[in-house]
Amino acid sequence: MGLFKRNKNNNKPLLRQILDLVPRWILESCVKKHQSDKGCSKYKTYDQFVALTFGQLNKCYTLSDISTGIGVCESFITDLGLNQSPARSTMSDGNKKRTWKVYEALYVKLLSHYDKVLKNDNHRTIIQEIKDHSIKLIDSTTISLCLSMFDWAKFRTAKGGIKIHTCFDDALQIPDLINITEAKTHDSKGLGQNIFPKNTIIVEDRAYFDFVLMLNRIFAQNIFVTRIKTNTDYIIVNELELPLDKDQDILKDEIITLSGKKAVETTINEHNLRLVTVYREEDNKVIHIITNNLDWTARTIADLYKKRWDIELFFKAMKQNLQIKTFLGTSENAVKSQIYVALISYLLLELINRTIAKKVKTFSNFVEKIRVCLAFYLSLEYVCNQVNEGAKKVINQNKIVFKPDLFSQ
Repeated sequence: MGLFKRNKNNNKPLLRQILDLVPRWILESCVKKHQSDKGCSKYKTYDQFVALTFGQLNKCYTLSDISTGIGVCESFITDLGLNQSPARSTMSDGNKKRTWKVYEALYVKLLSHYDKVLKNDNHRTIIQEIKDHSIKLIDSTTISLCLSMFDWAKFRTAKGGIKIHTCFDDALQIPDLINITEAKTHDSKGLGQNIFPKNTIIVEDRAYFDFVLMLNRIFAQNIFVTRIKTNTDYIIVNELELPLDKDQDILKDEIITLSGKKAVETTINEHNLRLVTVYREEDNKVIHIITNNLDWTARTIADLYKKRWDIELFFKAMKQNLQIKTFLGTSENAVKSQIYVALISYLLLELINRTIAKKVKTFSNFVEKIRVCLAFYLSLEYVCNQVNEGAKKVINQNKIVFKPDLFSQ
């Protein structure tokens, strides 16, 4: 019991303990690289990072919410490492002027810093036949914006939006490459980096079914797994046998060549490909998966495509638990800064959840627990493992004496 009590309290608020997971030297190296504190005397990059992180973890919808929350008392401001709480107008100017690239660099450096820790505690599903391969899941998510307010984010005639193109690393179980563009940018052209090191497996949705892209990956010795478009012409070269006693959801396994006009123009018709047809019971659908790997079992191909669900769960977790749909500024710089700080917050939360939390809980429940305790001076270990829902009995409770109703006097 004594050990429990000694571990319960902390001389720093929970928010500061989370912020301290970002080594100061990493932040300072990013600030130096992008000169993000140049000409700034008070509201420096660290101050903005604290404000935006508080906004993410506390789910603040306005700059006033952040200013009020941080400025609740002087000791809280001091314990966050700040000289003063940020004013709404100061935060607005900072979001508009300070480059978002400093937070992009910070996210990349933190991923590299915690690489081994994240890989050791990833809880991913391992496919035995390809357990030593690097797997990248690629997809994008679109966020709608009001065109009259976000005039730089053009999408359709009367609608604005941005698209977050994401490369999700299966070993890390977190994105390792992000690109934010206007929503009108096509998925297959949004990520920037389409070719990866030799033997990397790339799992994508049908939006990335592009002959030139597929051909480039064949030459780079990447292995792609995606869905074929319904109007694609192809010739069946050979139909492979399927096991009779298992994998009943796999309907066909075929070697094919693409035969359409565009396939001939790009010369991808010269390469044999694989087409695996799978019945998906959960939504009563038949899907057709195409890949350039001719050797693995059909089960491995089907399970690889099923891994796409991981990136969908990531998008869902971000949208439900962090602020990437309601923005604190309307400039491109403000929007991108907020998204990258949301990604950093997600990384830190995942780090805590994987390494400190001992009880398995849904990500939403875990984040809600952190949010409730953000300003409390409790240790991370205590909050993760001892704070739980349900009634708690108070021992040695002092009797409460109720005062008369002041308004009735």
